[in-house]
Amino acid sequence: MAKYTTAGSTFTDLVLEIFLNNGLLLAAGDRLAAPSGLTSARWQVLGVVDHEPAPVANVARSIGLTRQSVQQTADALEAEGFIEYEENPHHRRAKLMRLTPKGRERLREVEARQLAWANKLGGKLTAASLKTVVGTLREVREALEQEAAASP
Repeated sequence: MAKYTTAGSTFTDLVLEIFLNNGLLLAAGDRLAAPSGLTSARWQVLGVVDHEPAPVANVARSIGLTRQSVQQTADALEAEGFIEYEENPHHRRAKLMRLTPKGRERLREVEARQLAWANKLGGKLTAASLKTVVGTLREVREALEQEAAASP
């Protein structure tokens, strides 16, 4: 039976730790977003659209979710007045999502809470260790992107 190399075992430990952190970060995001009537998923979509109007497929690609799940989120955001759809000059059927004033206001509320939260939690760790982790996670992401690009 095949066995993990030291690097393979350590990489697996990293993946498991990321999964645990992901769940905790999503729960924290939901807590930060809830007072503004949002969820982590809605916050993510608003955050992408805040930079410029975008079609659902582009938003989905940028945050690593399926187009269908982003479409459901976008439709709920529209129903609650956080975004509006507008014509896309580059694609007849793929409408652009644009933040409404209400959506922008709620996004800014969540961003203010996130800033305080990040400063509080970030203050519990050293800047050097955080920079090391960010660099390592960037390397892991790049390796995963290369592997995905090479896969048939």
